[in-house]
Amino acid sequence: MGFDVHQHVWPTEFLDALRARSAPPRLDGWTLLLDGEPPYEVDPRDHDIARRARLNRDGGVELALVSLSSPLGVEHLPPGEAWPLIDAYHAGARALPEPFGYWAAACAGDPDPDRLARELDAGAAGLQLPATAMSDAGGLAAAAGLLDVLEAYDLPLFVHPGPAAHGDAGPGWWPAVVPYVQQMHAAWYAFRAFGRARHPRLRVCFALLAGLAPLHSERLRNRGGAGRGEVDPGLYVETSSYGPRAIDAIVRELGIDVVVNGSDQPYAEAPATGLGAAAEHAVRTANPIRLLNRPQRARPGKESHP
Repeated sequence: MGFDVHQHVWPTEFLDALRARSAPPRLDGWTLLLDGEPPYEVDPRDHDIARRARLNRDGGVELALVSLSSPLGVEHLPPGEAWPLIDAYHAGARALPEPFGYWAAACAGDPDPDRLARELDAGAAGLQLPATAMSDAGGLAAAAGLLDVLEAYDLPLFVHPGPAAHGDAGPGWWPAVVPYVQQMHAAWYAFRAFGRARHPRLRVCFALLAGLAPLHSERLRNRGGAGRGEVDPGLYVETSSYGPRAIDAIVRELGIDVVVNGSDQPYAEAPATGLGAAAEHAVRTANPIRLLNRPQRARPGKESHP
């Protein structure tokens, strides 16, 4: 059994809210319309909750944490547009069956600590923010009240890539390989430079191995920063969209104890570490338990879909 800290599934409430919109981000049937991007045909099976729950159970996933899809740009909408979508996502996420849990979401332009506290009380595992909302000192200052709440609850922050419109100028893989990686790189170093001093106890998990930002420690040291050998045990990285070579390099830099399993389903599969059974157990079970500050079993008392 194990944990997957990074999945996406859109509950019915969120689908309805996207379809009710007249401007991007919105759904026209199953066609996703975003600013600056060509229409994208969503596969309905990817958001069939019973099917996804069954796939997780069959794959031995004890807890799969879903999050709002930050590349949609919801968190960066004006508050009057963002909150109805976020509220719809939360309402649907709270009702997801086992083995699902969820990350809370927040509006970057209206960071509301009270709303976050209520969602954590309702069962959210922590908060997700887009990397685009915390890539510099100003972004972290704006989010500070939210991060204070997480520290008070002893729950983690999950940092996920944000919107990266590329229009028709590049291949379909361009956002995932170029801007997403750049965003994660910036968020990793921004938190180290501007966030850690204010939030000394906060655990933070960066998607996609933080864009491999930790591997730049030698350059950081050579340019006057703290470099190799100074590992922050509260900064975790998850594995989505990488494989054994990248995971091995990160483990050599940070150690195994801060690497956690994430798949980015339905867009990718969870990678094997290639480092043996002990490493697999650490990444899939032991490390996520520490990150999430929770017992190993999934939330008790929730009914599963058949």
